[in-house]
Amino acid sequence: MSDLLARLERLPFSRPHLTLLAMGGLGLTFDGLDVATVAFVLPSITEEWQLSSGQTGLVGSSTLIGFFFGALGAGIIADRIGRRRVMMWALAVFCLATLVAAVSPNWEFFFLARLVAGIGTGAESAIIPAFLSEFVPGRLRGRFIGALAGFFSFGYVGAALLARWIVPMGPEGWRVLHVVAAVPIILLLWWRRSVPESPRFLLAQGRTDEARAVVEAIERQAARSAAIRPPSPAAPTPTVAPADPPPDTAPSRRLGISGLWRRDLAGRTAVLWVLWVVITFSFYGFFTFMPTLLHANGLTIAKSFTYSIVIYLAQIPGYYSAAALNDLLDRKWTIALYLGGGSVAAYLLSGSDISAQVMIFGGLLSFFMNGVYAAIYAYTPELYPTEVRARGMGTASAVGRIGGISAPILIGTTYPVIGFDGVFLITTGALAVGVVVVLVFGVSTSGRALEEISDGRSATVPAPDGPAPVVPGPQTVTGAPGPVPVAVGKEGRSPRVGPR
Repeated sequence: MSDLLARLERLPFSRPHLTLLAMGGLGLTFDGLDVATVAFVLPSITEEWQLSSGQTGLVGSSTLIGFFFGALGAGIIADRIGRRRVMMWALAVFCLATLVAAVSPNWEFFFLARLVAGIGTGAESAIIPAFLSEFVPGRLRGRFIGALAGFFSFGYVGAALLARWIVPMGPEGWRVLHVVAAVPIILLLWWRRSVPESPRFLLAQGRTDEARAVVEAIERQAARSAAIRPPSPAAPTPTVAPADPPPDTAPSRRLGISGLWRRDLAGRTAVLWVLWVVITFSFYGFFTFMPTLLHANGLTIAKSFTYSIVIYLAQIPGYYSAAALNDLLDRKWTIALYLGGGSVAAYLLSGSDISAQVMIFGGLLSFFMNGVYAAIYAYTPELYPTEVRARGMGTASAVGRIGGISAPILIGTTYPVIGFDGVFLITTGALAVGVVVVLVFGVSTSGRALEEISDGRSATVPAPDGPAPVVPGPQTVTGAPGPVPVAVGKEGRSPRVGPR
């Protein structure tokens, strides 16, 4: 077991990692596109069905309500049956439900369809970071998962661009937008059929032969894509003492969510839950209602969408700047820095009028809020051992959606009283709470193997000789892992990563 973990830690960044990043990242792109679609159709459906402020807020929370149940259930199920199967089913569910939402005859039907779509997006978004973090060496994990989370921004920007041109086309524009958002997902489902199961999950389940076959397939592809020598049989094999108990002694799998509150994990779980609630409340309070708030303050729907596109574009540098800092500053410091920046931006936005100030300060808030997500998506799965990692990630994400669910409802019902300024003063306070929590109680994780973090050990996996490779290219691995025999699976084939 330990030799396979060590071999994963010593792999150079190469084609297998890029393939997994693309497969997972496109899923998050469509998740972001799907969630953002609701924000851009709210003005249209509010007008079509003559919704009250409270009904508009409820519809705005529909996807997030489903997201809660999807993330919570997916984490528990994935720790039992595997990450890959949950990812595939989640993608299919939200694709189908989004198409159904396009033919909604009334707002109640639309609400239910969006709720089911949210179950799919919640499961997908919770599983992907936990799944991919189990393939990536500790020295690269912060940047990798931060870059993965950055794919959300492409979905939000894509939704803004599509909505800008499709929704104003006519009364049925919002229906067309749903169809356009759902169709490409079918292609991603076809591509993902070759994704292997996580070798760490397989090891935790006692399926060592299957895990070895996955690791060896990745090593062969890394050798081909990075032009490195196949590992020598005589090369020394670094070891990692396994931190995760074997399946028959891992009670946390039988205890459900309560396993996250055992003595060694309770503090980490508490910190993560507070951070996720704060971040998600602020994020969805801002982005779900931004087009509606702009429209309510005198802008046409088309112009409010133009403002939103500029604000959404700021997500991209926000995600990728934080991804770059994840390994340089450590995840907890990156989270604190971007939460603090977001708090300042929200305060400035609270005093701005509908002018260039809204785009500038709104763009800053967008930049910092999405930078926080690049760090928290890397941070959360790192703090849990393999047997509860998907459940820890899914539950934290689900609990965070309580903040996301309450934000549109709270804003929708109180906006007539507190106004534009009040919305962002609330956001300022919420983000400031997050800064204090992560600085006082956060755990450092940068550059450490997952097994080291889960039991608090110091590093035991040596990094490759010389600087850690960050991009694929011609390299030579010295002190490489042991021999790479050709493993044959049940069907006489070794697994592959990437398209067949």
